[in-house]
Amino acid sequence: MVLEALQRPGVRIALVGASNDPTKFGNRIFRDLRRKGYIVWPVNPREPEIEGVAACADLESLSGTPDIVNFVVPPPVALAVAKQAVALGIHRLWFQPGSESEELKVWLTEQEGVSALTDACIMVQSAT
Repeated sequence: MVLEALQRPGVRIALVGASNDPTKFGNRIFRDLRRKGYIVWPVNPREPEIEGVAACADLESLSGTPDIVNFVVPPPVALAVAKQAVALGIHRLWFQPGSESEELKVWLTEQEGVSALTDACIMVQSAT
């Protein structure tokens, strides 16, 4: 369900862990998805903007509801923000390799109606 949502026109992706540092995947993913035409909302509590785009401190601060939340943060942060996403009614979660943990995977199995993808890179799976 997450992968299918990525193929829809106008899909909105919240990127948790977006970064201005070009050596980090949070920046590479942000630039890659925007270059491919996706609407990407950067989420980072320490950066007011990413690559000239206003960033939000958390999911609650977004101007709308994303179709997918993509995580490129350490596992404990990913789990905390995933819980926030589900509480906000966001049900498509994509965890970049390295952002998942066994605790997260167990928690995901307990969530009804949540579609999650782990161990897959959104840059590889997204349209070119």
